[in-house]
Amino acid sequence: MASAKDAVLVQVDGHEVRVSSPEKPYFAERGIRKIDVVEYFLAVGDGILHALRDRPTTLERWPGGVFEGARLSTRVDNTGDAFYQKRVPKNAPDWVPTAHITFPSGRTADEIAPDSVAVVAWCANLGTLTFHPWPVSKADVEQPDQIRIDLDPQPGTDFSDAVWVAPHVRELLDEFGMQGWPKTSGGRGVHVYVPIQPRWTFPEVRRAVIAFGRELERRIPERVTMSWWKEERGEKIFIDYNQMARDRTIASAYSIRPRPHAPVSAPVDWDELPDVHPTDFDVLTMPARFREVGDRHAGLSDHAFGIEPLLELAERQARDAGLGDLPYPPDYPKMPGEPMRVQPSRARRPPSEDG
Repeated sequence: MASAKDAVLVQVDGHEVRVSSPEKPYFAERGIRKIDVVEYFLAVGDGILHALRDRPTTLERWPGGVFEGARLSTRVDNTGDAFYQKRVPKNAPDWVPTAHITFPSGRTADEIAPDSVAVVAWCANLGTLTFHPWPVSKADVEQPDQIRIDLDPQPGTDFSDAVWVAPHVRELLDEFGMQGWPKTSGGRGVHVYVPIQPRWTFPEVRRAVIAFGRELERRIPERVTMSWWKEERGEKIFIDYNQMARDRTIASAYSIRPRPHAPVSAPVDWDELPDVHPTDFDVLTMPARFREVGDRHAGLSDHAFGIEPLLELAERQARDAGLGDLPYPPDYPKMPGEPMRVQPSRARRPPSEDG
């Protein structure tokens, strides 16, 4: 590394990446600086590039680091300390590739689509901690090549409950001739990635995930829920099927999560999942693990399963039980066949006398 006034120049993949304010605290409680974040991504470079390569990727940027009271901007309130960046920054070097994508609204954008660790490092210099790749390749942005099963603990449950459900996910996938690769979310959840053939549209793949989740719920109803409405979920693990809707993404493997202890999303083997805890994996510990065991998701790209059995299951569920589509996220346009987006308690509320 070479210094240049208040910056450090890092040579990566034949490119020079300028890291400004390298000593800036990013996770002050752990003594982690901006340069440490960049060096972390370089240490796990092969792994995170495998997770991001050629995928349109939203950047979750924390340019001021993570500190007490820091918050993420939202659509409703854009005054936060951090933000999502979906469009490639105007100052991007010409060696930063992009992918052209279409949002549910019909608007379009060019998003960064990393093809080298240098691109990851350049994004880290912008304050990117978490990378949110689409489940598509830039070669075909309309047809997902991954199913992402999000085991999301609800109030009253935690990581151990998601871990309890995970083997049932694995067993059900096996029954459908499919294989999944698990990882910690970096928080309380567990994610399972399933590589699929890029032959189906977003609605079809989402429909397949709904069918899968419903079957899982049927088998272990006391532990799993598919209810979109929080008031109906109870103390269960929610299978967040809308993570497979267009423009919905999951934090990539090896991404850093914006919490004081700097946890990371860690690929794990099925056999080790019951024995790990999210706090085992952070910016300081993951590089040594990566040197020791490599990328636990390395085999993911060697497979591509068909989803025909899941679509057939969806047809049976519709025919035999009358189970149709489920609500989309609230910012989506109304989708064909979608039920009303009315919170159950409001739908049951009697009309007012003024009504």
